[in-house]
Amino acid sequence: MTDLPEDEHPRRPLRPLAPVLRARDRGENPDLIERANRIRRHDTIREKLKARAESRLIVLGLFFLAVFGTVGLRMGQLATSVPEEPKMSLFGSTITSARADIVDRKGRVLATNLHTQALYAHPQDMIDIPYAVDQLVEIFPDMDHDRLLARLTQQGRKFVWLRRTLSPEEVQAVHDIGDPGLLFATRDMRLYPNGHLAAHVLGGASFGDEGVRAAEVIGVAGIEKAMDDRLRDPAQVGDPLQLSIDMTIQAAARKVLQGGIDLYEAKGGSSIIMDIHTGEILSLVSLPDFDPNRRPRPLLKGDPSESPLFNRAVLGVYELGSVFKIFAVANALELGLVTPDTRIDTESPLVYGRFKIGDFHNYGPTKTVREVIEVSSNVGTAHIAQMIGPTRQKEFLGKLGFFEPTPVELVEAPTGRPLLPKVWGDLAGMTISFGHGMSSSPMHLAAAYASLLNGGTKVTPTLLKHNGIVPQGERVVSEQTSRQAREMLRLVVTDGTASMGDVPGYYVAGKTGTADKPKPGGGYYKDRNMVTFASIFPYYDPQYVVITTLDEASVFAAGMERRTAGWTVVPVAAELIRRVAPLLDMRPAIEEPAPSGIREARNSN
Repeated sequence: MTDLPEDEHPRRPLRPLAPVLRARDRGENPDLIERANRIRRHDTIREKLKARAESRLIVLGLFFLAVFGTVGLRMGQLATSVPEEPKMSLFGSTITSARADIVDRKGRVLATNLHTQALYAHPQDMIDIPYAVDQLVEIFPDMDHDRLLARLTQQGRKFVWLRRTLSPEEVQAVHDIGDPGLLFATRDMRLYPNGHLAAHVLGGASFGDEGVRAAEVIGVAGIEKAMDDRLRDPAQVGDPLQLSIDMTIQAAARKVLQGGIDLYEAKGGSSIIMDIHTGEILSLVSLPDFDPNRRPRPLLKGDPSESPLFNRAVLGVYELGSVFKIFAVANALELGLVTPDTRIDTESPLVYGRFKIGDFHNYGPTKTVREVIEVSSNVGTAHIAQMIGPTRQKEFLGKLGFFEPTPVELVEAPTGRPLLPKVWGDLAGMTISFGHGMSSSPMHLAAAYASLLNGGTKVTPTLLKHNGIVPQGERVVSEQTSRQAREMLRLVVTDGTASMGDVPGYYVAGKTGTADKPKPGGGYYKDRNMVTFASIFPYYDPQYVVITTLDEASVFAAGMERRTAGWTVVPVAAELIRRVAPLLDMRPAIEEPAPSGIREARNSN
């Protein structure tokens, strides 16, 4: 064995000297003692490692128990939940197109949302832009060929909107072009399945905030705009907005009114059918109208009333003529100034300063109050207005709602404010008593006739269906005055200017109005007028108010051209009542029943 240097011999670890010496003194083997100590140390280390491993296993077991518990709980929730289409926001968009349906009083859909396709282009991905443009213009004739080509070939342009809504046929036609740069995106649009029907009530909708895959649907006119917050409320999207309109009655009224416009060559017209007790509007027609699916652009110049967008029943304020005479008479009856049999001076003309008020015919020196209404005497009504005085006249018309826009739920309603004279003196009071010098809308007239003739309680027009008892409005006149006014209006139909308005079995009562249209520079046209028939039926227990107007109507009859209401609008209104009364579940009465009293409120379907 080769000797190693002293410092290169392997060294054994030294043991503590004291324990060795003590072991030798006791005659024990120090090596055995060291081995026992080592075993004890290893046992201690092993116990610590074992405890640490057990702790880790417990933690890992608890983790897996929590995971499997969570998975099991979620599976249980999914198993008991109602299946639902998953919703997500495409491309990170927060735009929502949700909008509640609009239905008529019987639940028939008037407006709803429809899934459709939008068309856009990525010019950089298009194979043959000129060919694609040629095909697109053939599919969409309203597209400008040169402008579209310029947009698609513009340097650096990567996105071009082409069409915001497409029909299924148009989608297929674009597919057939076969260009990969023409792309589609699903979105919602507003659909009006009845087209022109109730166009001015619904108004229309358009797109608000837009993204490639979503577009906000917002109301732009009519009840769509007025009730926009309600229709877009996420909490009420699933609950349709129910209107008071009845689409069957609306369709019949529109057809009759259009026939009257064509027959009498009128520029336009309107009709309102309203529940005389609740104020619910069952039909509101304004012609000409439009298709809200393709809402036309507003007129930028000229007369706004020439546009089909113009709502003649609400926005149109006109001097409505002799339909106002019943208000003067009712006012005088309520004040105790006259009775139906009081004789009134009707000698024509009535001279007031440099002004003269005349009648269509000479009715003689005097007429009773009921005869003044029956023959429609301007002079007699003016004398009654003098008895009332301007202050009390204004107060009475104010109670009937003639000084404020009607609160009907249309965004256009606030602009239909009546036009009042700057100075309401004796002369203005006289002319207003027979419907000149003050302009109001047919909707104002409908509300006033309902309030006066339903027993004398105030009625507020509404386009929303009442689903409960309607609270009684404030009293406008006594029941006696209301009844006397109805009886006078019945005489107008049986013996007066509205004889063509009688509908057998329905006992129509009403008043005609023929008002010359004012010239922009002052004065009145002699060959242009607005004719109105304001009516109720049946007069002994009134249920409905019907207001019908025609703009510049005329007919050649009895050897001359006729422009008055009795010859033009009254036959239209009679046909309207004849058509809709059976639709309202009203059977014609063979004999006039005894008056059954006035109901405070009524809710009908």
